[in-house]
Amino acid sequence: MEKYKPKKIEAKWQKEWLVKKIYEPDIKKAKKPFYNLMMFPYPSAEGLHIGNMYAFVGSDIYGRFKRMQGKNVFEPVGLDGFGIHSENYALKIGAHPMTQAKKSEKNFYRQLNIIGNGYAWNEHLETYDSEYYKWTEWIFLQMFKAGLAYRKNSPVNWCLSCKTVLADEQVISGKCERCDSEVIKKDLEQWFFKITKYAERLLKDLEKIDWSEKVKIAQKNWIGESTGAMIKFQLAKPDLASYQIEIFTTRPDTIFGATYLVLAPENKIIQDIKEKIENWNEVLKYINTAKNKSLEKRQINKEKTGAELKGIRAINPANNEELPIWISDYVLTGYGTGAIMAVPAHDTRDFEFAKKFNLPIKMVVCPNYPKPICPVLDEAYEGHGHLVASGNFTGMKSEEAKQKITEFLGSKTQKNYKLRDWLISRQRYWGPPIPLIFCNNCHKKLTEKSQITDSKKRLHFNKGELENPGWIAVPENDLPIKLPFIKNFRPTGTDKSPLASIKSFYETKCPKCGNKARRETDVSDTFLDSAWYYFRYIDVNNKKEIFNKNTAKKWLPVNMYIGGAEHSVLHLLYSRFLTKVLKDLKLINFNEPFTKFRAHGLIIKDGAKMSKSKGNVVNPDKYIKLFGADALRIYLMFLGPFSEGGDFRDEGIRGISRFLNRVWNLKISKFQIPNSKKNQKSNNQKLEKLLHQSIKKITDDIENLRYNTAISQLMILLNAFEEKAVATIEKTHFEIFLKILSPFAPFVTEELWRQLENKKSIHISDWPKYDVKKIKEEIFELVTQVNGKLRDVFKAPIGITEEKAREMALNSKKTQNALMGKTIKKIIFVPNKLINIVV
Repeated sequence: MEKYKPKKIEAKWQKEWLVKKIYEPDIKKAKKPFYNLMMFPYPSAEGLHIGNMYAFVGSDIYGRFKRMQGKNVFEPVGLDGFGIHSENYALKIGAHPMTQAKKSEKNFYRQLNIIGNGYAWNEHLETYDSEYYKWTEWIFLQMFKAGLAYRKNSPVNWCLSCKTVLADEQVISGKCERCDSEVIKKDLEQWFFKITKYAERLLKDLEKIDWSEKVKIAQKNWIGESTGAMIKFQLAKPDLASYQIEIFTTRPDTIFGATYLVLAPENKIIQDIKEKIENWNEVLKYINTAKNKSLEKRQINKEKTGAELKGIRAINPANNEELPIWISDYVLTGYGTGAIMAVPAHDTRDFEFAKKFNLPIKMVVCPNYPKPICPVLDEAYEGHGHLVASGNFTGMKSEEAKQKITEFLGSKTQKNYKLRDWLISRQRYWGPPIPLIFCNNCHKKLTEKSQITDSKKRLHFNKGELENPGWIAVPENDLPIKLPFIKNFRPTGTDKSPLASIKSFYETKCPKCGNKARRETDVSDTFLDSAWYYFRYIDVNNKKEIFNKNTAKKWLPVNMYIGGAEHSVLHLLYSRFLTKVLKDLKLINFNEPFTKFRAHGLIIKDGAKMSKSKGNVVNPDKYIKLFGADALRIYLMFLGPFSEGGDFRDEGIRGISRFLNRVWNLKISKFQIPNSKKNQKSNNQKLEKLLHQSIKKITDDIENLRYNTAISQLMILLNAFEEKAVATIEKTHFEIFLKILSPFAPFVTEELWRQLENKKSIHISDWPKYDVKKIKEEIFELVTQVNGKLRDVFKAPIGITEEKAREMALNSKKTQNALMGKTIKKIIFVPNKLINIVV
């Protein structure tokens, strides 16, 4: 018998599938389009690791399953090769990212080919290809022209290691999500996208999509809707009367308990009034200390620090009391207004600060009203109750007082969101150039009073140019703005990218007035590249437009998307935002990018998530070389539920290798005809029943990504096939077995399928259907109750008579004990379910 040789078989079918293009749907003519997608990877020359393969294989199994169910499955692949991750790797090994990208690409695509996934290779893309990032730049232009991109000077997140700004979403617990280094606040002028304009839609539409619940919860919390009031506190000095400190609070009912205000150290009003601050040197020292403190330390710092703005006070609009003003780094700019009214009696952080600096603590919400309240609190009371010491509102329920006090202050109840606008600029080299030009001449025109009021002149400029005077959109026919090859691509650590030193790049002419102008030298965030790639896959060779609208209508939104939950408020949130923008621009007719999203689990090794920094990354190449891709695929999917992941252990794959060898050796000629034809018929009926039960279970399991239990069922079925009592295995039964195994082990099943003289690939054959009659159970569990309480359970044949059921129930020792000394009134029999004895 020919020995199972996975290396030989897999190489054969890799080549055959590519030549025959069995995974290439007809994009234009597909009648049952099904877009199956896995988040594409960040490539490096180190290549794919086991954790990546786990995710890709899990997605591929679902795609293969849908293809066999008759869908025209489109499963493309590409590389998210721009950005800090790839650039940092190039810096680490002393290579140039532009040349390193090609090496990484070759290695990644080699690995993606050998793992056996059914990719539509004709539609691959790379984000660093100018034919791709031309359209990334085009998207930036559309955002700018629509007034959704703006430039402002703002305190931003700065990674000390990557030497660039980061969006809020890229800061995890005060650290850079890329390199885990400390992040501080830094004042820079940057480009932002107005994602906050879409906050309400992003939140509401979460209820309409079929996504993993943990991802929806993460996005809901990140968007952070809260209802409250915007309240203005006037500065008390007459010569500062034009200044107001605006705060947003969800507890306007506590305003009578405000005893001081706190500003974030970066709050701009501090600089505006610095001449009036009597202890300016002390305040400035604190600001500089806070500026150099990492966000992580600011967020988790238990020891409150701060400085009072001496000589400056604010007026509480509720009672006209003058309140001191402090600055403290426990208040962060960018969250709310960068200022709070401190009510230490009813907020834990304010309570800790007040205790530290001996500030008044005034209780104004009482949980046990009208009983006397103790003026000294051991901790803040953050609950609700009745108002006390609150003027005319004393005695009112706090929930009712929220609205009444808001109206009294001349404010309105409004919604606020924790979500901040998406910071899009990066002071790095390896990314798509931002397609904008700054022109001094146009800036002067737009800032002149006559220009502002002259509507004819205004028509010459788009919305983004009017809102950002001097910044001019690059004409679309000039795209792409190609990233030049430069030797010194290292980040500068300043507010300028390496492109700012390349005169031939930044020197240009204004497309509006023809005067000398300067090209933007920042590049855009790599998450912009990945926020739209699934649109381009469907039309990768289109040079005239970003994608064909009719093709998009046929294939989008993506039917099934699988990826990591760690991107909940990064890629997944940005993709939703951009899709809504494209809908508003009338490029598409849908609101959400992915109809169904499922988050996969993580593969761990040595008790930790796989990462290069921990040194526990496993390269799949050596396991594929030793055992074959099929064995590694099944082993990874068998580790645990796909949504949870599992612990990778070297020895585990050997058992799967033996399983595939048993499948290979399962030849029809192996089985001998037994003496009794009666036994043969009985055993074959049992096998057929198990086969149909397996079809049902594996179909349900794959649909719900329960791959580990599907594999368990395949093992049970294989054991049944191997039993000596089985006379013969019908060819059709073995073919069914191969079909339901094929999504997990595409190579060996293809080989055995062809050995059975099937001319077309198993992967485009029909998924088997189960016969309901053949999986019907012959026995059930008969529940015995006494007065409705469970007393015993029996295995009983389907269709058992009431007389027989009574006999079984009354002969039970457990039932007899329950009936002891009691009189039976009646017996209730529910066929094929239960018998209840009423006493």
